[in-house]
Amino acid sequence: MTSGIHHVTLIAADVQANVDFYVGFLGLRLVKQTGGYEDARQLHLFYGDYAATPGSLVTFLIWQGGSAGQAGAGQVSELALAIAPGSIGYWLERALRFQVKVEGTATEFGEPVLRLRDPDGVMVKLVGADVPALAMPAGDIAVEHAIRRIRGVTLLSEVPEETSAFLVQYFGFRDRKQEGTTQRLVSDIGDSLDIRDASGFWPGAPGAGTADHVALRAVDAAEVEAVEYALRQRNSSLTNLHDRNYFTSLYVREPGGTLIEMASDGPGFLLDETLEKLGSTLFVPPDVQEEAEDIKVTLPQFGLPGEERMVYRDLIYTHRFHTPEAVDGSTLVLFHGTGGSETDLMPLAHRAAPRAALLGLRGRATEGGTRRWFRGLAPMLFDQNDIRFEATAMTAFMTEVRTAYGIRPEQMVGLGYSNGANFLAATMLLQPDFAIRRAVLLRPAPVLDTVSDADLAGADILVVSGEGDAYRGKSEALAGLLREAGATVTLQVIPGGHDLGPNDARVIREWLATRLPPA
Repeated sequence: MTSGIHHVTLIAADVQANVDFYVGFLGLRLVKQTGGYEDARQLHLFYGDYAATPGSLVTFLIWQGGSAGQAGAGQVSELALAIAPGSIGYWLERALRFQVKVEGTATEFGEPVLRLRDPDGVMVKLVGADVPALAMPAGDIAVEHAIRRIRGVTLLSEVPEETSAFLVQYFGFRDRKQEGTTQRLVSDIGDSLDIRDASGFWPGAPGAGTADHVALRAVDAAEVEAVEYALRQRNSSLTNLHDRNYFTSLYVREPGGTLIEMASDGPGFLLDETLEKLGSTLFVPPDVQEEAEDIKVTLPQFGLPGEERMVYRDLIYTHRFHTPEAVDGSTLVLFHGTGGSETDLMPLAHRAAPRAALLGLRGRATEGGTRRWFRGLAPMLFDQNDIRFEATAMTAFMTEVRTAYGIRPEQMVGLGYSNGANFLAATMLLQPDFAIRRAVLLRPAPVLDTVSDADLAGADILVVSGEGDAYRGKSEALAGLLREAGATVTLQVIPGGHDLGPNDARVIREWLATRLPPA
């Protein structure tokens, strides 16, 4: 049996900061970017040595804007990367220069250690260790100081003896030594699993800044399957076997609760990219290929060090940009429906306007955990003060957007669905200084009790209603109200109900054709 660490998977909340730390500061190579296999709409980044060798791979599930977790019992608490024994001083100086948080130095198991925090708070230990070095990409870090490979991880277990016995029996590690409350297991090639006694610790809580799992190595799929068969004989060990395209995976929780994966060395990341192009293409899992373009639009974008990137500003509404490869200068501003998020309308908007930049916004009101744009008091009864307050806030936000991102009003088109369309229409009626004067309203309804002195002269609005929508009459009433305020209104009734369907993109695309620069 081969033993060793294949990869470690952690969770991050800010993709750009994550890339800048692991590529820009640590000098690893981005070797693969995919939609997640458990959730294709979650970006999964893989970093490693130049050739994406098992044993060098640090991967991240990107929970963009997600909340922080808490490392505790039943989790990996630290990631250790090997450097040359004499390189601690170099990395300390580099950390200070890059303004990376330093937790201090120590000696552990006879090796010098420098503790750092990544942008999400993950504890990263740089360990001076005499282990075989892998070939890292060329960059500003001299070869003698470069990261060599994964040195190991620390597991927090309330049953450390059982955890250690499990990993020794099924994954080929062997007991090496004990230091304080930590037992070290080592693999054939010398990387380590440190089992720390976490009796009395709080349980781990998943979220940004924590680890999802550690993956241990197998030669091939047959070895993974053999271990899966052996584990199935234990009534207490639930296993999951998966084809992850680049490797065969087995998932199991060790007795202390930490999720352990066993991953085969092959077929590897050269399956769909050349060595020179590793990490340059965004892939999605094979079982969602029909939705590939829609999925890619919703995943957060980033730039490698030295490349152009979107610099986000801290504004009052959470927002996300998607910028296509070929842009026409226009920006569609997206207002999701009840329970939605800033990315919900991006696939539809991209199908309707493939060369437009997309700016997805997130509503700030919540009811029973459901996200909305303003509070509702009962069915079709709305908090009028809240609508007006949020409309004022949105107008101020769009003014800030124009300054922060250099978007001119004539480049903007608003696109809202259901609750988002209601809010967009209300804001246009209430706020004469609102930057958006062209809008697409999908399945809207009027939500204002009274409207006085609204002036929408020069505004251009498409209202799209479903033929079988219970709110169709309300959409038509809103179209009339907008016309009375001076807007040019196109009302389209399409097959379907309140839900969005395949005809929506076509109708929006046809309406935008004379309002956006030609494709």
